[in-house]
Amino acid sequence: MAPEHPQPHRTFEDLVAEGASVPTEGWDFSWFEGRASEARPSWGYATSMAGRLRRASAVLDIQTGGGEVLDFALAHSDPTQPRLAVATEGWPPNVAKATALLRPRGVAVVAAPEDAPLPFADGAFDLVVSRHPVRPHWDEIARVLQPGGTYFAQHVGPASVFELVEHFLGPQPDDVREGRRPDRERAEAEAAGLDVVDLRAERLRMEFHDIAAVVHFLRKVVWMVPGFTVEAYEPQLRALHERIRAEGPFVAHSTRHLFDARKPDSPSPRHP
Repeated sequence: MAPEHPQPHRTFEDLVAEGASVPTEGWDFSWFEGRASEARPSWGYATSMAGRLRRASAVLDIQTGGGEVLDFALAHSDPTQPRLAVATEGWPPNVAKATALLRPRGVAVVAAPEDAPLPFADGAFDLVVSRHPVRPHWDEIARVLQPGGTYFAQHVGPASVFELVEHFLGPQPDDVREGRRPDRERAEAEAAGLDVVDLRAERLRMEFHDIAAVVHFLRKVVWMVPGFTVEAYEPQLRALHERIRAEGPFVAHSTRHLFDARKPDSPSPRHP
C-alpha cells in the first residue's frame, strides 16, 4: 500500500471515531490503503496456494476468516480443481461473510469453533491450508489428511507487531514474546506425525500513518490487545496520536512463517 500522511486538520477525536466505526468482518484489509502499510512475505502465500489447488482433489481451509484468501486462490487456479473444497470458521459474522463469498465457487463453509476437533472423517483431504490460524491443532490436521497429503499454511510468528502491543500493554514476559516460534511449531508438527518439507520465516516492516488505522487494526486483530476498546486505552491512543503527528508513521514489524508439511504414506512412530 502506498503510504500517505494524514490530513493535518483532522482531530484525534475524528480519527478515533472513524477507526472505531469501520466494520471488522473478514480479512479484507483494503480500508488501510493510504493509512497503514505492511510488507508481504516473499513467498506470496495466496498465489502459492492457487498452485497447490491445481494438484488437489479435496481441500480444507481451516479458519478461513471471510474466505478472501481461498476465494483469490480458487480464482487463480484450475476451475476443475479441487473437486471438493470445504472451509471452517468460528466467528459467526465471518461464517456468514465466507458463505456468501465462497458458495458461488462450490465451497461449503462449516461453522466450527477454533479449539474444537475438526468435524471431518480421518483422511478426508489431500490438502489442508490455513492463513494465520489462531493456533494450529496438529493432531487434527494430521488426522484429516490422507497419507501423502500436505498441510500448506502461513502462520503468524513470535512477537509479531510487538512494538504496538507493548505500547498498549507494556513489556511482555518472555513466554508471551516467544510464543508461535517456528522451531517449536515444527517440533509439534513432527510429534503429530507430519514431515516438515519446508519452513521459512520473515520479519516484515509495518507502518501506521494515523491513529484511525491503529484503532481499526486493534479492533480487527483482536488478539493483539485483548479486550481493546477506545475508552479503556484512550491515554495510550492519544500519546500515540501525538507521536505520529510529531515523528511520522509508527513503525512495527510483523513476523510470518510458511509451513509445508506432509503426512507420510505409511504411519511413522509417534514421539513419546
